[in-house]
Amino acid sequence: MTFSSIIRTLGRSPLATELLNKLKRHHCLQLAGIARLPKGLVASALAQEEGRNLLVVTATLEEAGRWVASLEAMGWQTVHFYPTSEASPYELSYSDENEMTWGQMQVLADLVDKQEKTANQSKPIAIVATERSLQPHLPPRSDFEPYCLTLKRGEVQDSKILDRQLASMGYDRVTLVEMEGQWSRRGDIVDVFPVAAELPVRLEWFGDNLEQIREFDPSNQRSLDKVDRLVLTPTNFNTIIKAVLSEKKLDAINHLGSFDPENEAENEAEKFVRRLLGLAFEQPASLLDYLPENTLVVIDEPQGCEAHSDRWFENAQEQWNNCNRESAVAGEATEKLPIANLKVPKIHRTFAESMADVAAFDRLELSELAEDSTSKKFQSSAEGDQLPSAINLASRPVPVMPHQFAKLSQMLREERDRGFTIFLVSAQPSRSVSLLSEHDCPAQFVVNPRDYLAIDKLQLQHVPVALKYSGLAELEGFILPTFRIVLITDREFYGQHSLATFSYVRKRRRAASKQVDPNKLSPGDYVVHRQHGVGKFLKLERLTIDRETREYLVLQYADGTLRVAADQLGALSRFRTVGDKVPDLNKLTGQTWEKTKAKVRKAVKKVAVDLLNLYAKRAKQQGYAFPPDMPWQQELEDSFPYQPTPDQLKATQDVKRDMEGDRPMDRLVCGDVGFGKTEVALRAIFKAITAGKQVALLAPTTILTQQHYHTLSERFSPYPIEVGLLNRFRTETERREIHKRLATGELDVIVGTQSVLSKAIKFRDLGLLVVDEEQRFGVKQKEAIKALKTEVDVLTLTATPIPRTLYMSLSGIREMSLISTPPPSRRPIQTHLAPYNPEVVRSAIRQELDRGGQVFYVVPRIEGIDELATQLQEMVPSARIAIAHGQMDASELESVMLTFSAADFDILVCTTIIESGLDIPRVNTILIEDAQRFGLGQLYQLRGRVGRAGIQAHAWLFYPKQNKLSDAARQRLRAIQEFAQLGSGYQLAVRDMEIRGSGDVLGTEQSGQMEAIGFDLYAEMLEEAIREIKGQEIPKVEDAQIDLTLTAFIPADYIADLDQKMSAYRSVASANTSEDLQQIRADWCDRYGPIPLPAQQLIRVVELKQIAKKIGFSRIKPENKQHIVLETAMEEPAWNVLKANLPEHLRSRFVYSKGKVTIRGMAVLTAQKQLDNLIDWLGKMQGALPEANV
Repeated sequence: MTFSSIIRTLGRSPLATELLNKLKRHHCLQLAGIARLPKGLVASALAQEEGRNLLVVTATLEEAGRWVASLEAMGWQTVHFYPTSEASPYELSYSDENEMTWGQMQVLADLVDKQEKTANQSKPIAIVATERSLQPHLPPRSDFEPYCLTLKRGEVQDSKILDRQLASMGYDRVTLVEMEGQWSRRGDIVDVFPVAAELPVRLEWFGDNLEQIREFDPSNQRSLDKVDRLVLTPTNFNTIIKAVLSEKKLDAINHLGSFDPENEAENEAEKFVRRLLGLAFEQPASLLDYLPENTLVVIDEPQGCEAHSDRWFENAQEQWNNCNRESAVAGEATEKLPIANLKVPKIHRTFAESMADVAAFDRLELSELAEDSTSKKFQSSAEGDQLPSAINLASRPVPVMPHQFAKLSQMLREERDRGFTIFLVSAQPSRSVSLLSEHDCPAQFVVNPRDYLAIDKLQLQHVPVALKYSGLAELEGFILPTFRIVLITDREFYGQHSLATFSYVRKRRRAASKQVDPNKLSPGDYVVHRQHGVGKFLKLERLTIDRETREYLVLQYADGTLRVAADQLGALSRFRTVGDKVPDLNKLTGQTWEKTKAKVRKAVKKVAVDLLNLYAKRAKQQGYAFPPDMPWQQELEDSFPYQPTPDQLKATQDVKRDMEGDRPMDRLVCGDVGFGKTEVALRAIFKAITAGKQVALLAPTTILTQQHYHTLSERFSPYPIEVGLLNRFRTETERREIHKRLATGELDVIVGTQSVLSKAIKFRDLGLLVVDEEQRFGVKQKEAIKALKTEVDVLTLTATPIPRTLYMSLSGIREMSLISTPPPSRRPIQTHLAPYNPEVVRSAIRQELDRGGQVFYVVPRIEGIDELATQLQEMVPSARIAIAHGQMDASELESVMLTFSAADFDILVCTTIIESGLDIPRVNTILIEDAQRFGLGQLYQLRGRVGRAGIQAHAWLFYPKQNKLSDAARQRLRAIQEFAQLGSGYQLAVRDMEIRGSGDVLGTEQSGQMEAIGFDLYAEMLEEAIREIKGQEIPKVEDAQIDLTLTAFIPADYIADLDQKMSAYRSVASANTSEDLQQIRADWCDRYGPIPLPAQQLIRVVELKQIAKKIGFSRIKPENKQHIVLETAMEEPAWNVLKANLPEHLRSRFVYSKGKVTIRGMAVLTAQKQLDNLIDWLGKMQGALPEANV
């Protein structure tokens, strides 16, 4: 909503009124000389001034994405993106277009609903679509509406009829609603996930009365907000087309009627239905037929749209001819056409034909280039009448002068004096305003962009207005002399370009219950039972014992079967080991299992002790405690253009807390590729720099360092922070210069490959080391990092931790933050496993290039890479192909990568060089040849390189046909397909740890132990051993609170003078040992005479406090007038150590439970007695502490 006031200013200008009058007269207005941002502002201003809806038609998906991002800030209630397919309606695309259809339904539902709501005047909406939406691709409105069901709260309807309606609309009935297109019923409650909504809804009926409609969260099934009305659309258009065809008796061979998902051929047939749209309807509709009459249609760059449309039209025409030729030749049902001799009706048209339909609406044509007015005085419109030539708005960009604030201020002052209105739009407005006022150009930050009074007042005084904006739109400043307005953005101020990559997908959440449970058992799996050892899971069965029915798991052992109740699953874990061999089943009666466990337990104990020594070493180390956040920190974090996920915020807090502590941080942030680990690191880096420390950011590959360097420079550009880059693209002199600047402290951050760890580099004051993609570093670099670790805070980022790292985090040696929630617009990657087939490769590439994307083609080795590129060129002649691999010359590799990311090539044939962290948002298909040669982590990382922009991405894993895969390779490929969800890199690493074993964590050989009892139980035993050794530690307590009912104070008649009394209290409070208290007693007796009872009790309470604090009790209080409770964080093993020092007869009075120890029956005694006993008994326990015996 940032731009609301700017749009209001534009809409009220005399020029806007004149333009609107022209539009009324000619129904078409051509504006030229207008850049991207003012296009949106002017179009919104003209539409909003008259309360119209807006449809923006662009040439490409990419441009549409940019429009959506900017319109969202322009005061529209709703901005819809209407997705369209790049494929022609006659080709069978290999990916399901479900996602796209659902996106279309979302817009259509809103439009249909809008017609119904017009009575009570709903707010206007904006829709953005490509020129493809003008093609006839929808059933006519009159046929679509009957399939839309509007439900309102409080209306009366037979809820059973709803079931039939849902089925006819194509919804699937399931038990638990998690995805679009599903519904379930539990008595009077119906859950539906409409394909046109972001969240599923819960309908609650009372008889036939619809009492409530509420949204709910599919991940935990909890209800959220109430909704008054809801429009349900069909799940796809096929249901409508099929219904019409069957009426027309065209449902030949009933092929399309009976749809059986099990049957492959039927599934194929389902894909044809969309082709038969022209058969079903004389006149298929386009998006225009659904729009309300008062819509203003904006054609963005009409020439671009036309060129795009013509290219597509040729392709569609060719496909259509092929289709009809094929069906004529076939004469019977073919694989491609289930109905014989069927002429496919033509459902595509040229841009000029589409524009004839647009003529029914008022339209704006916007173009950036102003044509020479003399050569083209008049243009004819579609109807043939004369149109006045384009109006040139003469918008011009503001020159980009990063950090030259004096020049900028001077320019703004000049524009201000000419009477122009000036707006500043910035992610950090307060900083921008203060920089301007330093250079004699006072501006004011208005917090609420809709505070029109304040803004009008400032405009009258000619004071520039600053507004805050941290969204996704790409902003560029402009001067629009015709409207007398100037807009300045961060780009002109700090040289910051947009920090976001646009995404063109409707925003949706994914149900979390889709996660793969590593403990899912299927019959035939081997399991480990804690008491009985390794068995084989056969089946689940129900038994009724004593009128109680329960489910049992039946396990096969060497000498019989065992039934385990389903609620005791905790005793079982999957038996997962490294090798491929089948484990031996244990006997239920034998001793073997106990012996195996005992042996492993001994080994585990040794590992645990080693781990704890490592711990202790680190705990003793004093690190630098960073100060709390500075004011700039908040500003930097607010300028993050995306919505941070809860996990991201939590990880950031964890990291900051560790930095502020005085122990050196060693935290692992484990988050999936593209889940925003870099942002967490960036905030930590900023915190370290503002505290005056230097930071080193270590990444495994040169290209990744370039990318991090770019990100840091962009985000830090508003602040006085120097970022340096060290990699092999740097010359010797540049390196020396960087070394010098690091030593003097001029450089705040150094980004680099492992050369950052070399001995030659001296930091002036290094405070934080960030290691990205840690799984890629070798042992040698790790040792160098370890040497630093003892005194520097270390933050490690990875998506697939190597088994050893993960193991250390699981066992608690290193702290770990998991970022497992995907950003709102990320979507799971569709993973296809297939034997290599050139035809599949061709269609996969074609499909991606058609939707304007790019492709990674990954091979495991460099040999033959050029021949492969030639082959691909033959397959897809129009594609522009580049090659990248590690043996290329550094500068050549960099230029290939940069040109590829600037979209100058379509396909990049490469080795795994792309694996580490490259962000190229347009790449949404990756093809991996010989996938069986890659490790799991590698495959996962490679696959995560696509799908960054929120489009449905595809990963194809090819393996050779004739080659028999090894078992481990097959397991790996299966695992990667199983974990198709987002955020499963961590689970994959756990699986990888089983396939490979976790190696040697500290030097004790334990993969053998792991094989003997299975990984899960091993991890559990290690955890127990660590807990046991750690559990004997007495927790550190800041202060012990004593809440006994005692009178403990210094009476006024004992020490009358107030100052002396205060100092007496102070001396008691600061006493640390019983000797100190002894001294205080003697002093008081000496100065003020015998000590009265309340004052004696005061000293006794402090004595109790000291003892309690030493042995880890944080609070002592009575409970129920009967017992006394000692609150503590200690574990039971530690309590057992303390209890051992009490006399036998007392032990039974102390009862330990988690978090507290209860002394039974003690509160019955007098307060005096309680105090004496507590001091005596706790004092005895204190004897158990090691330092007490010294």
